[in-house]
Amino acid sequence: MTEDTKHRVPQPIRGNSGGTDPGPRNVAVDLQNPSMLTRPETDSGTLPNMKFSFSQASMRLEPGGWAREVTQRELPIATTLSGVNMRLNPGAIRELHWHKQSEWAYVLNGRCRISAVDQEGRNFLEDVSEGDLWFFPAGIPHHIQALAEGVEFLLVFDDGNFSENNTFLLSDWFAHTPRSVLAKNFGIAEENFDSIPESELYIFNGSAPPPLESDRVVSPTGDVPRTFKHRLLSQEPIRTSGGTARIVDSTNFAASTTTSAALVEIEPDGIRELHWHPTNDEWQYYLSGQGRMGVFASGGVNRTFDYQAGDVGYVPFAMGHYIENTGSTPLRLLEMFKAPRFADISLVQWLALTPPEVVRHHLNFNDVAMGSLHKDKRPVFR
Repeated sequence: MTEDTKHRVPQPIRGNSGGTDPGPRNVAVDLQNPSMLTRPETDSGTLPNMKFSFSQASMRLEPGGWAREVTQRELPIATTLSGVNMRLNPGAIRELHWHKQSEWAYVLNGRCRISAVDQEGRNFLEDVSEGDLWFFPAGIPHHIQALAEGVEFLLVFDDGNFSENNTFLLSDWFAHTPRSVLAKNFGIAEENFDSIPESELYIFNGSAPPPLESDRVVSPTGDVPRTFKHRLLSQEPIRTSGGTARIVDSTNFAASTTTSAALVEIEPDGIRELHWHPTNDEWQYYLSGQGRMGVFASGGVNRTFDYQAGDVGYVPFAMGHYIENTGSTPLRLLEMFKAPRFADISLVQWLALTPPEVVRHHLNFNDVAMGSLHKDKRPVFR
């Protein structure tokens, strides 16, 4: 423990309640989770854990990069979605594969090339960069290759139990298919398969791909009818006094039929308003900054969690919550849902669109409080 840390050791004390904790203890973890060590007075009852950091996930190291995942195994409450954080070194390839789940992705940094072929033989090839999305429907084969600067991205799958280690890999299938069958399938002699891999490749080194147009393969049935790429940062955001929100779902990214999302940026002292989601659970990924989320579960039960960059958060269906920026820099996060359309209900908007006297009878609001209600939705404000 450094001298600086000694002076910053937090204690589970609030007013006249609690007492010191001399240890053993992990002070670094306590510093990151003040709302657990000394929970707010408004917290009550017990709720399951709704936070897991990718920094605590097991890292799979491969010749061309790495991958780590947060599934229901790591975060038991997260039943609807799971996530993978992956890095590909320059030119490295996430091999040709497919899976039973759809794949929604956000590029964190760098650039890569993605390809896919659908059941009609229509193909897709594009380059994506920081802030771009891609979406591959369940069962559609695809691959990812880093460009010259390498790439890191977040993958989200519409199944809390999905594991990146159980995808259908091209090399793995070949390694477990008799050479005689391969020969019949391709109409060539068996010896032509003497050099195929003996086991899965998964992530492996390659050369940076050529210019995009020279890499395209023309299909006789044409391109996929709906692009699998979306430029989220080019989308005009909803702007408020407290930050921005960019919502992406099947209405503006038609291919994304199973996953919807919002990229939210909350300024210092700002808040993602009190709200809930009426259609599905929320899976979160924190991109930068720090914040805290309060979750109301009904029955007098409420719990608060603290988040930093690289953390995963989760909110079960219909539970009321807010997210507050507790740092000095913008808090940026992704909110994701296993649903074709993004949907949330604003507490303030609900009250503003309810007969005023009904609101007064419930909350004893004075004129100032009643005047603060607005009929439009403002996802972020301060």
